[in-house]
Amino acid sequence: MAFQGWRPPPPPLLLLLLWVTGQAAPVAGLGSDAELQIERRFVPDECPRTVRSGDFVRYHYVGTFPDGQKFDSRCWDTAEDKADKNPCPQVRVGANRSPSCRLKQGVGIYWKDSQLLVRVRNHGLSYDRDSTFNVFVGKGQLITGMDQALVGMCVNERRFVKIPPKLAYGSEGVSGVIPPNSVLHFDVLLMDIWNSEDQVQIHTYFKPPSCPRTIQVSDFVRYHYNGTFLDGTLFDSSHNRMKTYDTYVGIGWLIPGMDKGLLGMCVGEKRIITIPPFLAYGEDGDGKDIPGQASLVFDVALLDLHNPKDSISIENKVVPENCERISQSGDFLRYHYNGTLLDGTLFDSSYSRNRTFDTYIGQGYVIPGMDEGLLGVCIGEKRRIVVPPHLGYGEEGRGNIPGSAVLVFDIHVIDFHNPSDSISITSHYKPPDCSVLSKKGDYLKYHYNASLLDGTLLDSTWNLGKTYNIVLGSGQVVLGMDMGLREMCVGEKRTVIIPPHLGYGEAGVDGEVPGSAVLVFDIELLELVAGLPEGYMFIWNGEVSPNLFEEIDKDGNGEVLLEEFSEYIHAQVASGKGKLAPGFDAELVVKNMFTNQDRNGDGKVTAEEFKLKDQEAKHDEL
Repeated sequence: MAFQGWRPPPPPLLLLLLWVTGQAAPVAGLGSDAELQIERRFVPDECPRTVRSGDFVRYHYVGTFPDGQKFDSRCWDTAEDKADKNPCPQVRVGANRSPSCRLKQGVGIYWKDSQLLVRVRNHGLSYDRDSTFNVFVGKGQLITGMDQALVGMCVNERRFVKIPPKLAYGSEGVSGVIPPNSVLHFDVLLMDIWNSEDQVQIHTYFKPPSCPRTIQVSDFVRYHYNGTFLDGTLFDSSHNRMKTYDTYVGIGWLIPGMDKGLLGMCVGEKRIITIPPFLAYGEDGDGKDIPGQASLVFDVALLDLHNPKDSISIENKVVPENCERISQSGDFLRYHYNGTLLDGTLFDSSYSRNRTFDTYIGQGYVIPGMDEGLLGVCIGEKRRIVVPPHLGYGEEGRGNIPGSAVLVFDIHVIDFHNPSDSISITSHYKPPDCSVLSKKGDYLKYHYNASLLDGTLLDSTWNLGKTYNIVLGSGQVVLGMDMGLREMCVGEKRTVIIPPHLGYGEAGVDGEVPGSAVLVFDIELLELVAGLPEGYMFIWNGEVSPNLFEEIDKDGNGEVLLEEFSEYIHAQVASGKGKLAPGFDAELVVKNMFTNQDRNGDGKVTAEEFKLKDQEAKHDEL
């Protein structure tokens, strides 16, 4: 029930007068034969329950005589009570107590330090004491008029009650306190109602469309709540502390009514749990904010739920039709994820960083629940992994992840590999004549499409409209590509899958290739120029002249300069007598050959310096 603020009382002619006998109210005070008069000064809009005989109530009041004078006296019981200065305890009518103690119980007066501390403020009632008057109705614990006046009241209702003598203390009165035949006036505000037969009341006002699991005994829960009394007064709120209340359910960690009221809730559900005091804090209250005999109302929103025996749960969202390989312990994965709490609160996302999360699995690099949940996935698979806190970040939490939180990861596997992987080659087409195969040193021209395992296109020579040209084995491409182009014939088409340790490694290529990415190349070889034997940059195609130095040294001065050397070599290549290594800058190759012959580095080659390199007993190279 929401708190209803006090409203100014209506004009006198609009006051609703409720009479026990149905007679009109007299202008002056009530006579001895008059009946009980009740004036309902404020009635809340909502009144789910009214006082019945046998109910227990808590209420505030002001008690006066018709002339406005408040009751003012001191109530003691027997001499023993006076000696230890204890106020009269609550007694039933007819109990063995003095008349003055009967007075205290009968009208509900609360005494403190010989004075009744009561005042009226803001059209309502405020009290210089910390307790309501608490009593059963209809069980003889009150004077008859008050017993009758409280029946039918709502929580937060305010009544002005006029009680005639015959329903109060009659012709006897109470010596020194209540004169004989006194009419008593009470301004009453009802705060609480309950009955000994009450049970926990549950009102669910929101339930999520999906409810795969509900709270059971021994579950651990995280929830927010507002705790109020029946009159709407807030006594506690987890929202104000900005921290959920975390507890086990059904094992005595909570008051009995809350233990019962939480059972059966779904994550995301919101309910109001009303608990009578004998299932809450009972006669004594909690000693701080909750008075004795108070009914409690908890407005609860369940955020999280798990059991210490829970393991992870996996829900496959998308599984590719072709799944040639599944992840195993020791594999290295790249995946995207959204990380949320059970109530849907996002705590992290790789998408927001525009970068996959890259890790080994099964080796303790991630929380145990993810280590387990990432096993057995396919490339391209999407799955939901729900991780209980004992397999996540535990009771302490981490960063913006609360302690004891269940975590939900929606993952998309981009690729994975194992450090022991080599390249994978799948040939899709070979021409009928595929006898000449590529080898180290050959000059190749080829087209390719480069993509990630999830199909993301990285680069394409077809789109550029020109081939990619390399000398095989010269370090002009990544090692995996060099390996994948070997033993390939012109016209062949193949797919080469390259793990990152044979590709661009952990660093990748900034802005182009992600770190630790598995690469897929679809290749077509268009041209192959046979290379020279390993270690050679120039060879003779025929016999070498025995007067080679003299032929190069045209001016016959016994010294060969770079210009003479270069002119001679190019002439031999042009005539077909010699061959330079294909795929390299010819001038750089010639200059390197000259430098090798210029052994003293003086910029000229003499006959003594000039040597030929034996080429497997068949050819010679400068």
